[in-house]
Amino acid sequence: MRHLTYLAVLAGCLGAALWLEPVLRVGVLRQWRRLLLTLLPVVAIFVAWDLAAIAAGHWTFDPEQTTGVVLPGGLPIDELLFFVVVPVCAVLGFEAVRKVLRDP
Repeated sequence: MRHLTYLAVLAGCLGAALWLEPVLRVGVLRQWRRLLLTLLPVVAIFVAWDLAAIAAGHWTFDPEQTTGVVLPGGLPIDELLFFVVVPVCAVLGFEAVRKVLRDP
């Protein structure tokens, strides 16, 4: 089960943030194009950064705590998901704070 550790942390992150969408109606997921435009540069930059660090031998991933699905260049799929999930959670949190402060 240790190989699911990374995914479990990401699921916990999503679980802690996704409720904001229906409860506070922040509209992040309904504006999927806007979200995608926000995610694309973040994912591209950090994937490139990770791939460079992996190639240089500066960065590794514990194979016992990842799924074992590895993309070209040695990047685990878990890490790619991290670069999507964490920014989505951050945007959900940011929009929730904006909504609460705007609609007291």
